[in-house]
Amino acid sequence: MRINVNLAFYYFNAGYLACQIGYRVWYTAHTMKIVLHICCGVCAAGVAERLTSEGHQVRGLFYNPNIHPVEEYERRREVAQAVAQESGFSLAVLSHTPEEWFKTTSSLEKEPEGGRRCEVCFRLRLKKTRDYMLAHGWDAFTTTLTVGPQKSADGINRVGREVGGDSFLVRDFKKKGGFQRTMELAKKWSLYRQHYCGCIYSLRETDIKRLADKRICGAVI
Repeated sequence: MRINVNLAFYYFNAGYLACQIGYRVWYTAHTMKIVLHICCGVCAAGVAERLTSEGHQVRGLFYNPNIHPVEEYERRREVAQAVAQESGFSLAVLSHTPEEWFKTTSSLEKEPEGGRRCEVCFRLRLKKTRDYMLAHGWDAFTTTLTVGPQKSADGINRVGREVGGDSFLVRDFKKKGGFQRTMELAKKWSLYRQHYCGCIYSLRETDIKRLADKRICGAVI
C-alpha cells in the first residue's frame, strides 16, 4: 500500500491545528476573573501565584474589619499592597470598619478561637467579597483563608458556598505545598508575619498562651 506523504502531512497538520484550537477554547472557558479575598499579604503571595499560574485574572480585595489594633491593620494592609505590586495583580482596599465587626460578633466574645465567632467573621468578610464581585462584574470569588494550617478549609468553603453558591471557588490552598510556598515567598520578600489571627480575642488568647509558656520555661529552668 502506497502512502501519499503530502496528504498524510496535510491531515497531520489539520489534526494538530484542531487540537490547538480545541485547547484554546477549553482554556478560555476554564479561566476566570476572580476576586480574591485577602486576609494578609503573606497568605496572598502563594495563593495569587497559584491562581495566576492556572490562567485566572486575579483582583485582590483587602477587607478585614476584625484586625485589631488599627496599627496592626495598617501594617497588614501595607504588606498586602506590597505583595500585589510584587506579584502583579490589582488590589482593592475597602474601608476599615471595626465597629461593624464588633456589632456582628458582640454575643460571641467568649467563643474559643476556631469556634462560632470565627464562622461569623468568615461570613461577614466573604459576603463583602461576593458583593464586590457582583458590583464589578467578575466571574467568581474565593479567599486566602484556607491556606492557613490552623484554618478548617471545609468550614470556610461551606460558608463560601452558603454565601455565594457556585460563584464561590472552593479550594484548600494549603494543599500541594501551598502553605510552604507562602512561607518561601514571605522569606524571599522579607514580609512581616503576624503571630495571631487578627481580632482582639485571638490576640488575647495568643498573649495568654505565650505568657503561660514563659512561666513553664521559667519553672523548668
